[in-house]
Amino acid sequence: MTTQTSTPATAGKPGFRLPKWAGSFGFQIIAALIVGLGLGLLAKYTGSTKANPNALGATLQTIGSSYVSLLQTAVVPLIFTAVVSSISNLRAVSNAARLAWNTLLWFAITSLIAVLIGMGLGILLQPGANTGLTGQGEAPSKVGSWWAFLVGLFPKNFLGLGASTTVTDGAATTAVSFNVLQILVIAIAVGIAALKVGKAAEPFLNLNASALAVIQKVLWWIIRIAPLGTVGLIGNAVAVYGWDTIGSLGKFTFAIYVGLALVLFVVYPVLVRSHGLSIKQYFSGVWPAVQLAFVSRSSVGTLPLTQRVTERSLGVPRAYASFAVPLGATTKMDGCAAIYPAVSAIFVAQFFGIQLDFSQYLLIALVSVLGSAATAGTTGAVVMLTLTLSTLGLPLAGVGLLLAIDPILDMGRTAVNVAGQALVPTIVAKRQGILDESLYNAPRNGDPFSDDVVDAADDVDPSASAGTRGAGSDAFEGGKLAGARA
Repeated sequence: MTTQTSTPATAGKPGFRLPKWAGSFGFQIIAALIVGLGLGLLAKYTGSTKANPNALGATLQTIGSSYVSLLQTAVVPLIFTAVVSSISNLRAVSNAARLAWNTLLWFAITSLIAVLIGMGLGILLQPGANTGLTGQGEAPSKVGSWWAFLVGLFPKNFLGLGASTTVTDGAATTAVSFNVLQILVIAIAVGIAALKVGKAAEPFLNLNASALAVIQKVLWWIIRIAPLGTVGLIGNAVAVYGWDTIGSLGKFTFAIYVGLALVLFVVYPVLVRSHGLSIKQYFSGVWPAVQLAFVSRSSVGTLPLTQRVTERSLGVPRAYASFAVPLGATTKMDGCAAIYPAVSAIFVAQFFGIQLDFSQYLLIALVSVLGSAATAGTTGAVVMLTLTLSTLGLPLAGVGLLLAIDPILDMGRTAVNVAGQALVPTIVAKRQGILDESLYNAPRNGDPFSDDVVDAADDVDPSASAGTRGAGSDAFEGGKLAGARA
């Protein structure tokens, strides 16, 4: 009899796996910032310039501009379908008119606080005095005005699109642009009309909802490659502008970023806490959108992520969030339309030796609070600044002094914009008693895409979540399930 001895199979050693935190969206963005910073410095110190970039500089510029182009491609259909869908979703909200009014009111309140901080810093720090700058700069090509804003409300065509042709060395180049404000007006009119039509508009609203879902899915793919875009955007910014570009505008840059920091890390936490909510949970929930806004410099491009974290991390009901967040992405800009024009207007006045009186300071506050929508149809902060300067009667040539560092400032401005666009719906939802606080206080895993696993499962088995995924609770359940599967 032969005795066979069996040797237990050696358990295979598990392969190397990254820590869970290393796969989070936030970590990937931070890592991309560091890599982009390093590559940008390398490009700069190997001779790359804006006019004559070397191979590395050109690569970073191409990656960054291509990523922004991808985001901008979906802006027009996203805004139209999102606003129409959000207006139709208000049917599910019993106090829709009150919610809309409170949203606009809190937009104004937070903007007023931000502009007061900006004016205080401008008066205290005197950023326009003794700058050492020579010359007066050139007036910008695009100038904001109240009349242009009012005229711009009336769409020139259904899509709010425009085209301009320039001829250079016998070659004609046509550029197509879009007016976000006109698209917003068109979408609001169509959405209200669909509600008034009633049952006959149901097929249209269903088609719009389907189109929105498809557009958002495409945008999610684009947002997922945000770390790659971040490398290009940050790398190009460092290579082209660098720290030496700040130069004599260091005090102005410091004043802007101090104002942005005060709003983001003092004003917003105070508002959150005064409404009985956790400051930590607010920041952990909104931070993925803030990070993307910082590197992309686009509130509208960040809109899908902002809406997701507002609904699924901060607990704002979908029917309300889908109205408030798109509205905020086009009109709620505490960074671009409040802090920046306030500090910049005072800078220009100080630079040209113009003494501002009390009535002019009041005008700065009024323009900043009421003029946010005027920036939606054009280029944002620069046009908002020209609108402020023209209202005050200050020299528009002062804008040219600030354009060199505008991209550096725009990162912080957009981050604050997006943080405020998520904050206001959260505050209003809390005040109206519709905030899902269990979802707001739920643990975060740092990955805004975690519940995509549940979405995919629902596509296979629609009954898997029937009756459980509502306007607010779906994200909490999805987050727990996705976390368990991870």
